[in-house]
Formats: sequence, structure tokens, C-alpha cells
Amino acid sequence: MSTLAQKRILLGVTGGIAAYKACELTRRLRDAGAEVRVVMTRSAMEFVTPLTFQALSGQPVRSALFDPEAEAGMDHIALARWADAILVAPATADFLARLAQGQADELLSTLCLASRAPLCVAPAMNQAMWANPATRANVQTLAERGVRLMGPGSGSQACGETGEGRMLEVPELVAGLEAVFATGALAGLQVLVTAGPTREPLDPVRYLSNRSSGKMGYAVARAAREAGARVTLVTGPTALAVPEGVEAVRVETAQEMLEAVMARVGTADVFVAAAAVADYRAASVETHKIKKQAEHLSLALERNPDILATVAALPGGPFTVGFAAETQDLERHARTKLMKKGLDLIAANDVSNGQGFDVDENALTLLWPGGGTTLERQPKERLARQLVTVIAQRMGEANSRFNIQDSKG
Repeated sequence: MSTLAQKRILLGVTGGIAAYKACELTRRLRDAGAEVRVVMTRSAMEFVTPLTFQALSGQPVRSALFDPEAEAGMDHIALARWADAILVAPATADFLARLAQGQADELLSTLCLASRAPLCVAPAMNQAMWANPATRANVQTLAERGVRLMGPGSGSQACGETGEGRMLEVPELVAGLEAVFATGALAGLQVLVTAGPTREPLDPVRYLSNRSSGKMGYAVARAAREAGARVTLVTGPTALAVPEGVEAVRVETAQEMLEAVMARVGTADVFVAAAAVADYRAASVETHKIKKQAEHLSLALERNPDILATVAALPGGPFTVGFAAETQDLERHARTKLMKKGLDLIAANDVSNGQGFDVDENALTLLWPGGGTTLERQPKERLARQLVTVIAQRMGEANSRFNIQDSKG
């Protein structure tokens, strides 16, 4: 499984002879399942035409800082928000210098400043330029700021010289970009995730359900798999494809979901209850279709099992993460649920006015005993990766406290 599947990669191309390799890189990234958008500097267009990258990426190529056709003409902001990761390949000595200085006089350098996505650079230049103290200082500055350096490699160069400064080959760059998402934060752990709605039958053709699309739960399952976990996804009815490398168990009702979870939770290290489980089911299910007769129809409902509370109450159970979809008093209701059910962490989201359900973006308020944080509105795939990072951090802190206490005892 490539961790680049369904990732949004912004590929920056600057003006070096190695720009021709970026064409193959674009194709390979798409082969790995990524969506690629290319941004070129003016000097890059002296080596390769934008039309080439447009054909390879299937997307328009950007080069202008202000684009009248983009949203509000602010293309750098739109692209910065869009990207899951930015890779500049090739990254010339000039571009590295301007990036280190925080300059923003053209589109590519500007969006590097405006984006919160991981930034990777693949240096490519003459060996003497790479060895120059000014370049070395710029590279060190960028590394200290968290910019990921990919290369350069060593070998013969277009200028006829030999030494360090060659841009890494395309397979190495793809592998390096895959490693950005393969964090290993949950390596070796078993993660159990629930997702989607449940359907509670009323008769052979009708059921009670909700608006959940399952997108958040599926994104969490994918993010956990990328983080190195073995993942089982217990899913209600959805139209989504199961993430590669994830075991899926399909269910319909809350009772079926409970049974599937309890059959597997004994081996789970982490349980993430992202499913929107129906709180109630019909007290009795009609064997035949309910006919339209009276002006009003009354339905007798009974409580469904509380899957999240059941798992949280297990002695020696997994690290348990719940979700709280609220329409008002978000944090108060979520913290009450956190404490009442004895959860390790809860992810709360505002679903008022159509937010949260069946959309591609969301925002989360994460709460745990004694603390919390907020994850800003963004694509659910990116949100899920941040949630997995927080889960790993919280588990690490809990284990540290346990080890300290255990060593004293």
C-alpha cells in the first residue's frame, strides 16, 4: 500500500536542468494514487513547458502569484490550503536561498510560507554551489525549521563535473514522500475503528438511520494504517471503498456492530468509535411492510446498546476514543460524555447547520482528562492524520506515567 494514495501533493518545479525529471516524478506520484498539482517558477518554464506538466498531472499548471481565475484571485492561499504535502524538485540554490530568507516574490515561495503542510525540497545544483558556505548555511536554516531535505545525490552532472548536487532519482523521491506520511506512530499496535451509520429496521423496506457518510471513520482507519497499525474497520452501510490494507467487517444494526466489536476488542490496543450508532431501535420489527393508513403513526422505540461505554468499561481495555456530534454547547456536552463514559479521549464536532455529516471537511475539538486541543477545519483525511498523532502522543504520555509509577512501586 502506498501512503500517497488519495494524498494531495503540490509539486514545485524551479529552474534547473533536473526539471525534466519532475515530469517522470509527476507520473510516478499519480501512479501511487496521489493527486498532483504543479507550480512552476518562470525560470522552470525555460526548461519544460507547462503543457507537459498539465498533460501528466491532469490539472492546470500554476505560475502566477495572483490568478484572476482562482478564488478571489488568491491562488497562493487556495493552493496552500489544498496541499497535504509540498515537494520542490528540483530546488535550485537560488530557491533555497529565498526560502531561507522567507521571501515571497513569486507563487511557489509564497505558498511555501502560507502552507502548514509538510515541506520537502530536493536540491539540484552544481557541486561547487552545493558546497558553498552560503548554500550550506541556508540548508541548515531550513532543516532547523523542519523542512525535509531529500538529497542531493552524488555523481556526474550536466555541467560535466562530478560530485554532490544531483537531484535524487524519481523512485527515491517517491519513497521519501511516502515516508512523510508513514509516521510509524502506531507501529505494531492493533487498532479497531467503527465507522458509518447503523440501520435499525422498522419493517422489510424501512429503517431508522442518520446522515453519517462514514468518511471520518474511514479516514481514521487509513491514517492508523499509514501510522503502522494493524487496522480492523467495523463499518455500517456506506458507499466508500475500504482503505487498502485495512480489514473490514460489515454490519447493519447497532447490535451487530456491538457483537463485531466485542469479538475483536480483546486484541485491540486502540478503539476509535467514529460510527454514528443509532441511539434507539424499534421495539418490534414488523414482518410485513407497514401500510399507509391513519393520519398519524406512533412507533415504540427502545434503547440500543452503548458500544462506546461498553468498551470503555472493560477492565484492562484499549485506549478508547469517542466522538461527540453536537449542535450546541459543544465542549460542555463533549467533556460530560468524556467523564461519564470514562474515555481516554473524545473528538467533538459541531454538526449544526449541516456541518460534519456527509461533507469532505470538518473541524474537531479534542478533549482528554485535564486538557484538550483544537484541530482547525480541513479535509477529513488530513484531520484524521492529526487525530492519530494526538492519540499516539496521549498513549505515550499515559505509558510514561505508568512506567514511572510502576518503577516506584
